[in-house]
This record gives sequence, C-alpha cells and structure tokens, in this order.
Amino acid sequence: MKNIVDTLLQRTSVRRYERQAIEPEKTALIYQAIACSPSSYNGQQYSVIAIDNQELKEEIYALTGQKQIKTCALFLVFCSDYHKIEVATQQKELPLPPFQRTLDGILVGVIDASIALSNARIMAEAIGLGCCCIGYIRTAAPHKLSELLQLPKGVAIVCGLAIGYPREQPDQRPKQDQSLVIHHNHYHEEGMEELLLRHDHNIALHNHSHSIGTTDKGWAIHMTEYYKEGMTYHTMGYYKDQGYGILEEYDV
Repeated sequence: MKNIVDTLLQRTSVRRYERQAIEPEKTALIYQAIACSPSSYNGQQYSVIAIDNQELKEEIYALTGQKQIKTCALFLVFCSDYHKIEVATQQKELPLPPFQRTLDGILVGVIDASIALSNARIMAEAIGLGCCCIGYIRTAAPHKLSELLQLPKGVAIVCGLAIGYPREQPDQRPKQDQSLVIHHNHYHEEGMEELLLRHDHNIALHNHSHSIGTTDKGWAIHMTEYYKEGMTYHTMGYYKDQGYGILEEYDV
C-alpha cells in the first residue's frame, strides 16, 4: 500500500486500464472509505451507485462518450441524496423542511458527495489502483442517466469516478503556484498577475507536448472555452426535475 504522502502528491488522472477485475477485498476498502466520509451534520446526504456490469458501463459510455467508463473495472456514480431522509421522516411521521430547495441544501448534498468521492479516490490509489474523476456525467445526459440508474426524486448526480488497474502512468499536469491557492489569514493579490501568466505559459507548454493533434492553448483560453461550453448545460433544470431547485430563501 502506498503511503499517504505519495498517494496525495503523486496523483494523476488515469484514463487507460488493464482488463483486470478488482479484488473483492480492495473493493471493500473503497466502500468502507466512502461510508466513513465526513458529511454535514453526519447526515450522509449522498449515495453511490457502484457499477461493474459491463453492459451498463457501455450504455453510460454511449451517453457520455467518456471511454474510460467502459474500460474501467468499476465505475462509481456519486449522488446528492435527500431521498433517504424523506423515507425516514415519513416512517416517523415528521415534517420534512424542503432544505434541498435552498442553495445551501444543494451545496450540502454536492459537498457530501464530493468528499465521499475524494475518500474513494485516495483509498483506491493507495491500494495500487488508478482513477479518473468524470464530472461530465452530470452534464452530458443527466436525465437519461438518472433513468438508467433508477434514481428517485431527491437524488441527483454529482460526479463519477472510474477505477481500475492502470495501463498508463501519465505525467502530472502543471498546478498553480501554491501562493495562488493558499492565502494566509486573508485573500491577497500581490504578484497574482505574474504568477497566473507563468501558469498559463506552463499549461501551454504541457498541452503542446502532450495533446493529440498538438495544441498550445494556455490556461486562460482553455478555461474560458470550458466555461462557454458550460453555459449551454441545463444543470439547474435537471436538479429541479430531481426535486431540487432554488424556489426561495426560507425565513425562519
């Protein structure tokens, strides 16, 4: 098992996997790490759909175009989940505030699911597996995917995680200077312009040497193009259909 320092500091996204099943004992460790994740008020406002059926993985691949979904040994879909508390309060005959219809309620479910995903990834990589986080499952065809996974109202897709034995050892992508990420005691902008331009240049160099078809796009143009595409997604509409959506801020 890799130590925690190497697991965290040597992380890369693995998109090619060996045709090898994950041993049950390793899968059990991943599931335990998920179940032990911290969550808001210990409410565990998340659920995970674990998919190892090849036919189902290929159906999801057909919806998303993400090849690593069909080639990985295990694909996990992390969801925000307010359905469980609804079932429990119905059994106890308790009124349930529509918390998931507030911005904070949406954030709580998304954060809980994201922390669980992080725990799963760290455990998987520590025991010799490779992973790739896939946010595109939330935006590509969320209604069809929710139907495919039989998600009830109150459950909404947040992110996916492909897991398997790595068939590649990709280089780490350049990261922003630590001073752009860690702000001591207050947010500061001293030297930010220069550091961001340097990061933009480093991303361009990385893209030029690693991209198929060769591109030299820097960080700024790469992100603005991603945001422009993201503006075409209808995530709020999907969340509303799953029983979420900000109707109003509730005053107590």
